[in-house]
Amino acid sequence: MMDSRETPARRSRVIVDQLMRSELYRDYEHAFQEATGLPLSLRSIETFDLPHQDRPYENPFCALIGSTNQTCATCLQLQRKVEEAASQKPQTLKCFAGLCDSAVPIRIGENLIAFLQTGQVLLHPPSRREFSRIARQLVKDGAEVDLKRVEEAYFQTRVLTNPQYESILRLLTIFAQHLAALSNQLIVQEEKAESPQISRAKGFINEHQGEDLSLSAVARAVNMSAFYFCKVFKQATGLTFTDYLARIRIEKVKNLLLDPHKRISEVAFAAGFQSLSQFNRVFRKIAGEAPTAYRERTHKTAAA
Repeated sequence: MMDSRETPARRSRVIVDQLMRSELYRDYEHAFQEATGLPLSLRSIETFDLPHQDRPYENPFCALIGSTNQTCATCLQLQRKVEEAASQKPQTLKCFAGLCDSAVPIRIGENLIAFLQTGQVLLHPPSRREFSRIARQLVKDGAEVDLKRVEEAYFQTRVLTNPQYESILRLLTIFAQHLAALSNQLIVQEEKAESPQISRAKGFINEHQGEDLSLSAVARAVNMSAFYFCKVFKQATGLTFTDYLARIRIEKVKNLLLDPHKRISEVAFAAGFQSLSQFNRVFRKIAGEAPTAYRERTHKTAAA
C-alpha cells in the first residue's frame, strides 16, 4: 500500500515491478530484443547498478569491461549521467570506448516514474586505432582483463547507423507513453488491502465521477466525517481525494478522445469537469501534454 510517507524512489520500484510482470511489457521486451538484437531494461529511478548486466543481449564487450571494479565504476558513472540527462526526454551518451547508452523517461504528468534503457552499440565501424586507445586506457586504469578477449568482443559489437538508432529510440519513446498510461491505471486500480468503506468510496466515485462530486458527498455516502475520510482515503490510496478523482476522470477522457467525432469540450464535461480551463490544467498535469496533442498523437499511432 502506498502512503504519504513513501519516497518517489520506493513508489518507482513498486510501479516498475508491476509493469515488468505485465503482459504488455513482456511481449514488447521480447519483440524489441528479437528485432533489434539490443538489450532492453526497465529501470526504476535511483537504481545503482548496471542496467543490462547478465541480461539477454548484453554486449560481450560491456560484460567483460563491467567485470572489474575499476571499469565497473566508470560504467556506473555513465549510467548516472545518462539517467540525469534523460529526466525530461530521451538522451544518449557515449562511454570511454565510444559505445552508446540511451535512456528514455517514463513520466506520468510531471512525475518521473522510470526509464527504458538500451544501447551498448556503436554508431560507426570499430577500428584497430580506436581499440588501441581503449586498450591503453584499460591498462592505465589498472583493469584486470584479458585484452585479447576484450578485443575480440569489441569487434563483435553491434553497429548501427544514426538513423537506425534514432528510429529505435523513437519506438522506445512510443512504448514509454504506453507504459505511462498503464502506470496511471495501476495507480488508480491497484488492488490493496483496504477497508470496506474505502472500497465503497471508490465505487461511489466511479459511479458518480461525471457529476459535480465533492469530498463531503463521498464521505456521507460511506458514513464518515469529511475530515476522517480525507485522512484514511489518503492513507489507503496514496492520493488525495481530488487527485484520485482527477485520475479517474482523465482515464475516462482518454477513452472518449478516441472518438474523433466528439469535441474536446463535450468530452471534458462528460467526464465531470466543470470548466475547460480546469480540464486543460488537470489533463496536462496528469497526461503531460494538452488534450489536443494527446488526441493527435493517439490517432497518428493508431493510423500507423
